[in-house]
Amino acid sequence: MEFLRPASLAGALAAKAANPGAVPIAGGTDVMVELNFDHRRPESLLDLGRVPELHEHGTDGGRIRIGAAVSYSRIITELGTQLPGLAMAARTVGSPQIRNRGSVGGNLGAASPAGDSHPALLAADAEVEIASVRGTRIVAVKDFYTGVKRNVLEPDELITGVLLAPATGPQQFSKIGTRNAMVIAVAAFGLALHPEQRRVGTGIGSAAPTPRRAFEAEEFLAGELDWESPRAVTDSVKRRFGDLVAAAAAPIDDVRGSAAYRRHALSVMARRTLTWAWTEYCGGSAKCA
Repeated sequence: MEFLRPASLAGALAAKAANPGAVPIAGGTDVMVELNFDHRRPESLLDLGRVPELHEHGTDGGRIRIGAAVSYSRIITELGTQLPGLAMAARTVGSPQIRNRGSVGGNLGAASPAGDSHPALLAADAEVEIASVRGTRIVAVKDFYTGVKRNVLEPDELITGVLLAPATGPQQFSKIGTRNAMVIAVAAFGLALHPEQRRVGTGIGSAAPTPRRAFEAEEFLAGELDWESPRAVTDSVKRRFGDLVAAAAAPIDDVRGSAAYRRHALSVMARRTLTWAWTEYCGGSAKCA
């Protein structure tokens, strides 16, 4: 197996163009597992650990740009205030060691339906920055996933970053697994309130062939919330929101849970995250719980 180790983004893109079958590796939290279990045996690995541009975050036109290799730990400690939903999701990833190595870029590259960052990225309307020697393009995260562990990347392209607007309203993330830590999600849900647009964002994980949004649920809830004079959300609205989120999923039965359980879990998580987020929007007032 050939090991390619560029020291710059230009070098990485040139190496990927010359070796389209090369598998990118940064933290290695997904790739090394596949290699160790002989699920993948590529002709070459493209080590991105020495590419500084992928390990930086900053601002880009009012949005936050997170380099593809910025670790979950850094997202939690350095961007948690600006991107609370993504930071919540990052805290549920693996162990401290995995959070120190794994990244959102790796999560997107793997494109697993159960990736923990996907629901938060979807709810926040994130965009994926993709580059090659041919140029750079931006893809909305909702359009990035094309199937189970498949995405829109061309053979010569690399994920270089993720773009998100700083949160202007409460964000929440919830995940159910077979135990409390170091577990693949049975189902996950992300919620973001966008008060300036009177809009709601959602993200469903581990309950469909790809991560996805619950568009009908978003439209329903946005029309029911009293954005100007916040008041309690009725139980009937919460239940309807939960039902619409569950209906947007397309889960399967597997060793971690049944399709029926996943739909039920999504409904419960949708109601709970709505309660938490709306209470925060009301300034913690009990009248909005």
